[in-house]
Amino acid sequence: MAVQRTLVLLKPDAVQRGLVGTILARFEQKGLKLVALKLRQIPASTFEKHYEPHKERPFFAGLVKYMSSSPVVALCLEGVDAIEVVRGMMGATNSRKAAPGTIRGDLGMSFSNNLVHGSDSAESATRELAIFFGDKSELCEWSPVTTPWVYNVAEELS
Repeated sequence: MAVQRTLVLLKPDAVQRGLVGTILARFEQKGLKLVALKLRQIPASTFEKHYEPHKERPFFAGLVKYMSSSPVVALCLEGVDAIEVVRGMMGATNSRKAAPGTIRGDLGMSFSNNLVHGSDSAESATRELAIFFGDKSELCEWSPVTTPWVYNVAEELS
C-alpha cells in the first residue's frame, strides 16, 4: 500500500453546475487528504500541455477548447492508493454508463462533459501535478487529526 498524490480537475461543467462542493465533499468524506486546491481560468496552452499524450487524437482540439472555456478547480489529493481510489469514485468516462454511487454515475449525463478528471497512473500524476502545482509551496504538508480514524495506522501507514 502506497500513499500517493493525484491531480483532480473539477471540469467546467462541474463549476458551471455548482457541483464543486458536492464533489469535493465526496473526496473528503472518503478520507482523502486535500493537499492543494485552486479555482482558476486556465489558458488553452496549459491544457495543450496537460493533454499532450492525446495530441494526435481527434478529440484533442475540442477538449482543450472545452477545458479552457470556464474556470476549473484543480485539486491535489493524497491517500493510500489515491489514484485508484479517485478513479473508482469518478466512474466510467461516459457518465450515462457510470455506475450509481460514482460521481459521474450520480451527477452526470454526458460522455464529454463528465465533471471530473483524475490522473490515471503514478507517472501521469507526477507530470500533471507539476503542470498545475509547479510551485511546491502550493502543496500543504499537514497531518489531519482524523488519520487514525481513516486508516489502521499500524497496518496501512507503516
